[in-house]
Amino acid sequence: MFAGTHTAIVTPFRNGKLDEDALCKLVALQFDNGVQGVVPCGTTGESPTLSYEEHDRVIQIAVQCAKGRGVVMAGTGSNATSEAIEMTQKAEAAGATAILQVAPYYNKPTPEGLFRHFKAIAECTKLPIMLYSISGRCGVEIGIDVVARLHEACPNICAMKEAEGKPDRVSQMRSLLPPAFEILSGDDSLTLPFMSVGAVGIVSVAGNLIPREMSTMVQHALKGEWAKAQAIHAKFNPLFSAFLKLSTNPIPIKTAMALKGLCDGEMRLPMCEMGEAQKAELKAVMEKLGLL
Repeated sequence: MFAGTHTAIVTPFRNGKLDEDALCKLVALQFDNGVQGVVPCGTTGESPTLSYEEHDRVIQIAVQCAKGRGVVMAGTGSNATSEAIEMTQKAEAAGATAILQVAPYYNKPTPEGLFRHFKAIAECTKLPIMLYSISGRCGVEIGIDVVARLHEACPNICAMKEAEGKPDRVSQMRSLLPPAFEILSGDDSLTLPFMSVGAVGIVSVAGNLIPREMSTMVQHALKGEWAKAQAIHAKFNPLFSAFLKLSTNPIPIKTAMALKGLCDGEMRLPMCEMGEAQKAELKAVMEKLGLL
């Protein structure tokens, strides 16, 4: 279901409010350029800064503007299980076709707590669920043994967005979980290394800016056309590196999209604009790649 490219869509703001028109255009742009899905209300979508009403509205708009052309995987994770359940049920009612569940953040649950948390969410929905492990942000890793237990207990927990930065974790999951369980990279720069050991795609930040290129790269890899995939990776790796080096996601991608004229680039505190030196460096990378 998830093989391919799914863009973690930014949430455009204008004058402090959700820019609904811009969001709809961004979602349409993704599907016009061959991605398999969009992921609203994730890290890149600044979900921690959205009100509950805005969170619901972003998902509704993504569903409406996707027009059934691919997956709309709604980010509905929380560090409170009851809140994650409520947001998941609202996303399902809005027409989302899948759910992204990040590990609970700040409260650092035990492995048993993680198991019970995700199991309770899975039991509240019929939608397929992709787990999201990113301990650098959440303070806790979703252990591979927990993933295996969850998939056995809840078949709709059927995928992982792997953002721990370790190809070996992909290999371990691939050896412990059935082929139907899909693993996607959570880092653009690691897409091909992860796919070489069993991942089937990417939940992409860069896809906001270069959806066609990311989709093409992943499709080549899925077909075993590694030289073609590697050529695209090599070309755009300076962009991937700039996004990681210059500031915290989603500051660089939103800045790049503003430079490209795709959205206003406005962020919400505590996220703020990058410094002028970093912005100039990002602009130079984009110009060298022919993106400006």
